[in-house]
Amino acid sequence: MERYIPLLVLLCLWQVLCSFGIVASYVLPSPIEIAAGFSDLVTVGMPPGHLLYYHILYSLYRVSVGFSVACVFGAPLGLLMGWSPRFHNLFSPIIEIVRPIPPLAWIPIAIVWLGIGIKSAAFIIFLGAFFPILLNTASGVIAINPILIDAAKTLNATQRDIFFKVLVQGSLPSIFVGMRVGMGVAWMTLVAAEFSGVKEGYGLGFMIMTARDIQRPDEILAGMIVIGIIGFSIDWLFRAWESRIRPWG
Repeated sequence: MERYIPLLVLLCLWQVLCSFGIVASYVLPSPIEIAAGFSDLVTVGMPPGHLLYYHILYSLYRVSVGFSVACVFGAPLGLLMGWSPRFHNLFSPIIEIVRPIPPLAWIPIAIVWLGIGIKSAAFIIFLGAFFPILLNTASGVIAINPILIDAAKTLNATQRDIFFKVLVQGSLPSIFVGMRVGMGVAWMTLVAAEFSGVKEGYGLGFMIMTARDIQRPDEILAGMIVIGIIGFSIDWLFRAWESRIRPWG
């Protein structure tokens, strides 16, 4: 319980400052007002009729599509780049040119190419998650002790065995790190992508922008807290999954 004491103290101080008018509610709503705003999101919706539950489901769906594609392409490509210097030299210049471009900078061209909807949102999420997964996977392969590879060769292991039983398993910790970082970036890019509009009318980013348009800071902050809780929960699930399947320590 001690770990939650600073949070409780902060909430109490926050509520006192708002209650005595030291902090204006239109600038920073009090915790009680934010809780009321959260209740409105659940029962009334923002915009009205668009309940929080569906906003969360649509956002999670967009993230899962883009993130899954990033994993399918990022992890295998990272393994190949870490394993083969020739492959690394072939693709590294392209990756280093594209990687510094922020995913949000792709939003206008993504809308032009794919329109407003799941395709453009998934594309932006893919770009956000792809590079952390790719680079962490490649770094994990490169960091594997060469002695392990030499030992496998002395035991007459084939290249296939070395790749799957030494390189893949040895780089799993780095792959998980890349996936966790990639998911965090994907979640941030999703919300920003939804700021530009969604065809279905659902999404946490869209919900927050709608609340801004009608001057509801309580619902804006409630939506931000929901995003933070979901992000924390997803990261916790990744860590739990990693602890169950990892072959290391």
